Amino acid sequence: MLFTYRSMDRPERRALDRVAQMRHDLRHFVVENPRHWTGLLARMTRARALRASNSIEGINVSAEDALAAVDGEEREEADKPTWQAIVGYQTAMDFVLQRCRNPHFQFSEDFILAIHFMISQHDPSANPGNYRRGWVGVRNTATGELVHEGVDRDQLESLMQELMEYMNADQESVMLKGAMAHLNLTMIHPFSDGNGRTARCLQTAVLAKEGIVAPIFSSIEEYIGHNQQAYYDVLAVTGGGGWNPQRNCKEWIRFCITGHYRQAQTLLRRTREIERVYDELSREVTRHGLHERTALALLEAAIPSRVRNASYRVSADVSNNLASRDLKELVDIGLLIPRGEKRGRHYIAGNKVMEIRQKHRLPKPDDDPFTLEDEEAKDSQPSLF
Repeated sequence: MLFTYRSMDRPERRALDRVAQMRHDLRHFVVENPRHWTGLLARMTRARALRASNSIEGINVSAEDALAAVDGEEREEADKPTWQAIVGYQTAMDFVLQRCRNPHFQFSEDFILAIHFMISQHDPSANPGNYRRGWVGVRNTATGELVHEGVDRDQLESLMQELMEYMNADQESVMLKGAMAHLNLTMIHPFSDGNGRTARCLQTAVLAKEGIVAPIFSSIEEYIGHNQQAYYDVLAVTGGGGWNPQRNCKEWIRFCITGHYRQAQTLLRRTREIERVYDELSREVTRHGLHERTALALLEAAIPSRVRNASYRVSADVSNNLASRDLKELVDIGLLIPRGEKRGRHYIAGNKVMEIRQKHRLPKPDDDPFTLEDEEAKDSQPSLF
């Protein structure tokens, strides 16, 4: 028996309807009518998810190194073990997104074992690509307290098979299926290490298989990474410290729905900001007689991020020499400021670029999808006076 959530209530369905509408709006930017900057937005979104999901496990890299991993470029700052972990996770996500494009794809244990191998191959103690051999527990690193025990080893294979059957069956909501796949793999804890990263990859795989907008823009890994304590807390409450599939999953489901809601809000806000910033940056480079592609380097700097020759080459699809020339011209007119030397050479936004960025900032919404439901319900009540 797995952890189950039979049916969502009305507020949960209403929240998912709001998510669906935001994803529809987002689709206009990233699928139906892609802009010059859509590729950069996709890469930055993947980099943020990569960075956030690994930070939950104490694996931390700079935004620039996360983007380098997405682009298949060399690291700038990360040490070797950290870089191996980041690249492994990125490889696993590439694998997931490619495999799930196949309309006949079915989830299998081999698929999950392959994800785990890619994520943990740098660490032999994690037994990459294999289930754990015996008992496993998770302890609070600060107190040493045991906070979760994986399922008994003799139940592991049968439960994983049941999980595959669940994931391949039709469900009323793909976001519900993804959330429950994530929860069940985390609670089963089939691996010696890397369970959380594998579970988060698996949730994204469920979304990718169903083709929601674009998988890159459907993941809630960035949201989870920014709400780590809430993530730990809701898993602890839901699991009760072990394999207890009879427990109520409502808090977990609402956490995930809120994640989808907030992440969709964030991405819509970013697309609207980026569109406005890019348009003004394009006018600025045209005014200086530069090619429109150079606005992509300024946009990356405005996000803000340190621009490297390698990252700009990917954005603009130009050669190394042409990228170097473009960046030098942007420095010469003061729109970019150079930093570092040789391998560490990068560029940051000049004052004019940051002024443009600040001008187009939009407020960050902080509403709660379920609070909205409560307020609407109150508004619909007939007055007694």
